Amino acid sequence: MSLTPNQIIRWILKPLIFLLCLLPFAWLVWALGGMFGYWTPPALSPNPLSDITNETGVWAIRFICITLALTPLRRLGVNSAVRFRRMVGLFACFYGTLHFFIYAIADRLLGLIDFPEGVVSMDTATRLSKAVLEDVYKRPFITVGFTALVLMLPLAITSTAGWIRRLGGKRWNALHRLVYATGVLAVVHYWWLVKADVSRPRNYGLIVGGLLLFRIVWARMHAKKAVPVVKRTGIGEQTISNS
Repeated sequence: MSLTPNQIIRWILKPLIFLLCLLPFAWLVWALGGMFGYWTPPALSPNPLSDITNETGVWAIRFICITLALTPLRRLGVNSAVRFRRMVGLFACFYGTLHFFIYAIADRLLGLIDFPEGVVSMDTATRLSKAVLEDVYKRPFITVGFTALVLMLPLAITSTAGWIRRLGGKRWNALHRLVYATGVLAVVHYWWLVKADVSRPRNYGLIVGGLLLFRIVWARMHAKKAVPVVKRTGIGEQTISNS
């Protein structure tokens, strides 16, 4: 029995892409296990926690870029591309959240020095929250990165068909245009973070900018087509639609 295109997407392509999206997480587990001596770790710098933090952030940006690219692909005729948008978008949020929590643990938690009531305690949680919020307030690149993560959360929460029905198509689409703001903020966060060699954040910035430009050009082209043209004749006026 041959499979229909929908069955191929649902039973073969979606599980395959899901597993591919988990590969960066598998790398993270491999790196952490190597740090604790369970197996041979991947090649890391003398500051492995910084490497792991940076890589999760970079993968969040990559998944944001892929998410942004799926709608243009659909508009260019690859209609099945939109079927993967929700999954890829959720992985962008997943890696962005991992990036934030690794920073909070590797940087802020380890910087607390002492734990008078133990690592897992209300006192430690309060001090950690205060340290993170101080960083968000005082360090602009963290402010921008944290804002990008906060903007991703409502997109992840409302990504289901149920939320599309609750919000309505227009409001849902308007809300999910925040993904472009997320992409821009994530690139700016990365740019400020690396400081010296900005080639990688610049490349991601070009990708996000190009995809945003595509959306603007596409919207303007179709807005012009939708405007009715009034053609004057000798008898009167005749309205001709360009749509």
